[in-house]
Amino acid sequence: MSEKTEYDLIVVGSGAAGLSCAITAKKRGLDVVVLEKEPVFGGTTALSGGVLWIPLNHHGLKQNPADTAEQVRAFLRHECGQFYDEATVNAFIEHGPKMVEFFERETEMQFLPTLYPDYHPDAPGGAPVGRSILAKPYDIRGLGRDMPRLKPPLKTITFIGMMFNSSNADLKHFFRATKSLTSFFYVARRLANHIKELVLYQRAINVTSGNALAARLAKSALDLGIPILTSTPAQQVLMDGERAVGVLTGTGQRLRARHGVVLAAGGFPHDVKRIAQAYPHLKRGHEHLSPTPTSNTGDGARMAEQVGGVVDIRFADSAAWMPVTKVDFGKGETGVFPHLLDRYKPGIIGVLSNGRRFTNESNSYHDVGAALTRACAGMPETAMWLVCDKTALGKYGLGYVKPAPMPIGPFLRNGYLIEGKTLAELAQKCGIDPQGLEQTVRDYNGPAARGEDPAFGRGSTAFNRYLADPEHGPNPCVAPIERGPFYAIKVLMGDLGTFDGITTSVVGEVLKRDSTPIAGLYAVGNDRASMMGGNYPGAGITHGPNMTFGYLTANHIADQAETSQ
Repeated sequence: MSEKTEYDLIVVGSGAAGLSCAITAKKRGLDVVVLEKEPVFGGTTALSGGVLWIPLNHHGLKQNPADTAEQVRAFLRHECGQFYDEATVNAFIEHGPKMVEFFERETEMQFLPTLYPDYHPDAPGGAPVGRSILAKPYDIRGLGRDMPRLKPPLKTITFIGMMFNSSNADLKHFFRATKSLTSFFYVARRLANHIKELVLYQRAINVTSGNALAARLAKSALDLGIPILTSTPAQQVLMDGERAVGVLTGTGQRLRARHGVVLAAGGFPHDVKRIAQAYPHLKRGHEHLSPTPTSNTGDGARMAEQVGGVVDIRFADSAAWMPVTKVDFGKGETGVFPHLLDRYKPGIIGVLSNGRRFTNESNSYHDVGAALTRACAGMPETAMWLVCDKTALGKYGLGYVKPAPMPIGPFLRNGYLIEGKTLAELAQKCGIDPQGLEQTVRDYNGPAARGEDPAFGRGSTAFNRYLADPEHGPNPCVAPIERGPFYAIKVLMGDLGTFDGITTSVVGEVLKRDSTPIAGLYAVGNDRASMMGGNYPGAGITHGPNMTFGYLTANHIADQAETSQ
């Protein structure tokens, strides 16, 4: 508990949006504090891929110098549809690259270019490369005594606690470790260094992805003297007439804010009541598993509504969908595995309980999730089964099951992985229609032997191919399923965070129903309704806008503070 009770700015939440806002405001001369509900900082960011979609950033322009603001506008106009907002898009295009330069120049934040294409690269204005950047790996010993307060990554996406780069470069070496001497020595070095870290520190020290993004931002904030008060939930926005003037915390403190309160509490993926209204499959009574922090219970949305803010459910897809599986670690511990890679690999298909495919499995997680929720309307559950044969399982793994030579026995015994000597036996064990599955595989295998997928066009876009197997031809996404035994895992719907949120102005002011701002109250990150309108056009479309508008909101607050003096 802090003895200090008055600041210029109070930021609620310690993810990328909140920390970028706090750091920018501090750099502009404001006295800032960050409140974090959990005993660790980093929020959803620490569990994420750590990628930012920032068109026209200086890293990306080196890869794609022909990219232009008009192309970005055309792309977002196509992707956002009826929710396209010209003023917000223009602010994002203008301030995104400035944000990247500011953080690399002024803080510990460093970014790397990626080779990610836009998720819909063939759409008007889509780009084959250059718009997504990645947090540079970080040695968290730089956090000093605050190192234990960094939220650890998802257990399900690490290997004995070791993290991989979201750029996919690491994983390519791990997949090839038994086939390439270069990859073997790369993996050997990585494992040796990681085991040393575990012995010395009981956790991975050289972190990547979202853990690196969260760590670098936290290091920057702490170096600036910004307190990050963990185990300090915000319960209520304090008002003086029509103006937000502070926060009541769960520890009973009344913290005052001279120039503003910023809500950055991570959206509402674990607000049971709100997601029941927002998620189509939950409306049907179906299951949902979110790998986001369980503390993201919609506190920012609730506090905004209490003082007149608006949190409408307006998007057809209220969250960034992610197909997931439930992982049993034993002794009562479970986890959620996000299916980020396996769906793209040749020889792996997704079917419904009727045994039929329903979409291009190599599309983005959000697109596959959206297709799944629609395909399962009228069905007893929203679920699909990823199906493959022995060859694909050994080469690529399936979900939490690792490729050969890692054993599959524990997963067969706990029911995570289902095995059948024949497709019919596999279907019966899974509760899939046997005739439907057999017919689907027959229909798929003929064209697949030629590298074709006339039903759904797998491998037809640069993004489909990016996460597939570049060494498999003629189509890196397509191979027949023919060598038994056959395997399947049951995949449910999850999310990476919510898209619907608090209605704000371009600069983040929380707006009332009549579109007038609540003085002194702002929202950033997943608390703010996404500019993407419930769509997911590229890798990092959460962090990119979130950090950009965190930066923009902080500069607006600082400008207002200067004019009021």
